[in-house]
Amino acid sequence: MAKQKPLIGITFGDPAGIGPEIIAKALNTPSVRSLANFLIIGDYRTFQRYQKTLPKNTTFLDLKNIAQSHISFGRINRACGKAAMEYLDVAIGLLKTKSISALVTAPLCKEAVQLSDPHFKGHTEYLAQSFGVKKFDMMFVLDDLKVVIATRHTPLKDIPKEISRKLICKTISLTAKSLQRYFRIADPKIAVCGLNPHAGEGGNIGCEEVRIISPAIKHMKSIFPNVQGPFAADTLFYTANASRYDAIIAMYHDQGLAPIKTTNFYKLVNFTVGLPVIRTSPAHGTAFNIVGKNKADPSSMCESIRLAVRLAR
Repeated sequence: MAKQKPLIGITFGDPAGIGPEIIAKALNTPSVRSLANFLIIGDYRTFQRYQKTLPKNTTFLDLKNIAQSHISFGRINRACGKAAMEYLDVAIGLLKTKSISALVTAPLCKEAVQLSDPHFKGHTEYLAQSFGVKKFDMMFVLDDLKVVIATRHTPLKDIPKEISRKLICKTISLTAKSLQRYFRIADPKIAVCGLNPHAGEGGNIGCEEVRIISPAIKHMKSIFPNVQGPFAADTLFYTANASRYDAIIAMYHDQGLAPIKTTNFYKLVNFTVGLPVIRTSPAHGTAFNIVGKNKADPSSMCESIRLAVRLAR
C-alpha cells in the first residue's frame, strides 16, 4: 500500500506582503505540488488576486478576518499584522491536534504585528512560547550546508554579554540532536565559529574564545565527539572548509547569515530546531516593495515546502 502523503499547513503571513504570491507560485510548481497535500490558512479573497482557483490537492481555510479595503498592499498595516497572527494561531492549534504534519510560514511583518502586540519578537519566539519550549534555535538550511546562530536578533553591542558557556553548550546540543533526529546523521560534524576576528588569536583580539567558547566545546566533545572549534569565521565558510561539516554554529546573526545568504539567497530555508513540531519558512521578509508586481521569487518557499515534507516523513 502506498504511504499517505503528509498534509502540510501553510500560513499566509502578512496579506499585504508577498506571502500569498509565493504560496500560489510554489503550489503551481509540479515538483512541489506532487510532494504532499496542502492546507493554506489565510484570506481567500487576497489569494485570488494571485490565482483564481486552488491548485490540485490543496484546500483553503479562509478565516475571512480582514476586509480587502483594510489591506494596504505593500505597506505596514495594523489590521494585516493582526490577521497574520490569527492565521498563525489557527495553525498552532492544528499542529497541537496533529491535524497537519508540518507547518510552513510565509513572511509576516514584525512592525505590523507590534502595532497590536508590542512584545512580539518573531515567528520563532512565538512558536516556542506557544509550545512551552525554552531551548530553541534557528537553523538555516541550504542543500547540505546548515547554519545555526547562537544569538538571534541581538544588537551587536550586546552580543558579548549574551555569549556564555551555557548558551554555547545549549546550541551545540540542539544542533547535534536535530541533525541526528531529522537529518539522520548519526555522528554529526559541527564547526563552531569564534566571536572575534581570527577567533581571538589566543586572547590577543578578545578573550571570549579562551574564557567561554573553547571550554564549552571541550565539555560538549564528551557527548558529541565531532564538535570542533572555535574557528575564524572569515575562512570557515569558504566552500572547501564548510563542506567538511554537517553544520556551522555562528555566534551572531550576520556572522552566520551573511555568508550563507550570499551563497544562494533564494534557496535558503529557516528551520526552527527544538520545537516538538516541524516548522520551516522562507529566509526572507515580506518584500513590500515588489507586492503586486509579479516579481516575487518563490524558490525559498518551494525549498521550505520540500524540507517540511522531507522532515515530516
